[in-house]
Amino acid sequence: MTTANAPGKIILIGEHAVVYGRPAIAAPVWQCVATAVVASAPPGSGVTISAMDIHRRFSLDEVGEDEPLAVVVRATLAHLGVQHPPDLQIELHSDIPIAGGLGSGAALSTALVRALFAHFGQVVEPEVVSAIVYESERLYHGAPSGIDNTVVAFGQPIWFIKGKAAEPLRPAAPLTLVIADSGVPSPTKETVGAVRRLWERETERCEVLFDEIAVLAQRARLAIEQGDRQTLGRLFDADQTLLEALGVSSETLDRLILAARRAGALGAKLSGGGRGGNIIALVEPERVDAVSTALKASGARRIIVTQIERRSPPSLPSRRPEARELR
Repeated sequence: MTTANAPGKIILIGEHAVVYGRPAIAAPVWQCVATAVVASAPPGSGVTISAMDIHRRFSLDEVGEDEPLAVVVRATLAHLGVQHPPDLQIELHSDIPIAGGLGSGAALSTALVRALFAHFGQVVEPEVVSAIVYESERLYHGAPSGIDNTVVAFGQPIWFIKGKAAEPLRPAAPLTLVIADSGVPSPTKETVGAVRRLWERETERCEVLFDEIAVLAQRARLAIEQGDRQTLGRLFDADQTLLEALGVSSETLDRLILAARRAGALGAKLSGGGRGGNIIALVEPERVDAVSTALKASGARRIIVTQIERRSPPSLPSRRPEARELR
């Protein structure tokens, strides 16, 4: 029996614009993880996959190429050169909110790829994991940028531009983030599709907005690398204004963002597809409790506190870190 984990993720700045070739910054969230367990199964049972968190249980032979997890299993076995897989029981578990902008699909797939490689006694590089997981992301999201599978597979903060190699991002000082789950599902495929339709109707206006988001991302990278949290907080707020102009915010998200700012956050914005899902608030450590309390009072279903640090793991750890700890 082999086990592998993968983290959730947040986009700090650049969502949606990243689909159109602009830069974005993302980081793993080790306080919520997906886990895959691969074990030998009784003879003749084939390969079965159980993911009860998303209410899926099936035999690999029973499903086609529209099942993301099956796509991942087949692609991984092909990469391993396994033409006739042995009987396997695969179990997947996750405490990452589904359709919440935290990369739940990419995390499940990443954990699955790593567990299968380990089961067959092979070491897999993050680039290979990311490439395999990207195939499932196309089913989850329609036209993904590739940022989710990249940050989850590499397990460290990244500077990402579609079609280019991701660059590791090294904060000069720790960044403390309070993540608030709105409780409203936010299927990325739907929000990405909505922005696509807006872009098709108002191409020139959207391109201007994407360019403005790109400028904010460049400035945010500099602020992170210089340890300038005050500036980064202001850039969060500015990015939120542009995301609102793209039509991906909502009354629920706006209420949470306002609550975080009033409680002393340096800046706050939605993270991910929008219209639901999560918001992130950049805070000084001493304001964590105040901001968390304000977000709960404003309707947040779940609060996750994470810290983005200079020293991030080059590969996934074998166990989940303790709360509020980022390795």
